[in-house]
Amino acid sequence: MVARVTARIEGRMDIQIAGIVQDSIVDGPGFRCAVFTQGCRHACPACHNPQSWDENGGTRRDAGDVLREILENPLTDGVTLTGGEPFLQAAACAELAAGAREAGLNVWTYSGFTWDELLALAETDGAAARLLDMTDVLVDGRFSEAEKSLGIKFRGSRNQRLIDVKQSRDSGAVVTLPD
Repeated sequence: MVARVTARIEGRMDIQIAGIVQDSIVDGPGFRCAVFTQGCRHACPACHNPQSWDENGGTRRDAGDVLREILENPLTDGVTLTGGEPFLQAAACAELAAGAREAGLNVWTYSGFTWDELLALAETDGAAARLLDMTDVLVDGRFSEAEKSLGIKFRGSRNQRLIDVKQSRDSGAVVTLPD
C-alpha cells in the first residue's frame, strides 16, 4: 500500500519543510503526523514557529519520501499540514494530502489565510484549489496574541476557526466544528 500510494509523487516534486513530528496529539484529533512547511509571509506577532518564516530555510525533501515517512507509522490517524504556511507550497502539500487521503487518513491544514482569502486564491491558483479540496478540516486565520487562549482545542487564538471544508463548500457558508 505504501509503495503504491507514494509512487504517484515520488521524484516528481520537492517540498521545503521545517520539520516533521510523528504522533502529535495537539495538531488535530488522534495521533497525527504534523508536517511543518517552511516559509510564511504572515509574520504574526508571538508566532509559535517563527523559525519557519524564512522561505529559504528548512530542508528540501522529495514529497514522495515525506509521504512514505508519514505512511510507515502504523499509529498515524491523520496528517496535519502546518507551518510556516502550507498554501505557499500548495502543489506539494496537495500531493501529500491526496496521498494521505488515498491511504485512508484525514487531513487537517493550518493556514494564516482566512477561508475567504483562500477561496479567492483558489479561483486563480489550481494548486491552492486542490489543497483546499484535499483538506478535511481547515484551521484558518492568523494567530492573534490578543485572542490567545490555552482553553481551546487545536488552535492558538479564538479568531481561528476549525472549518469542515466539504460541508462549507457544499453549503456555500462556513461550517465550523464544535468546540
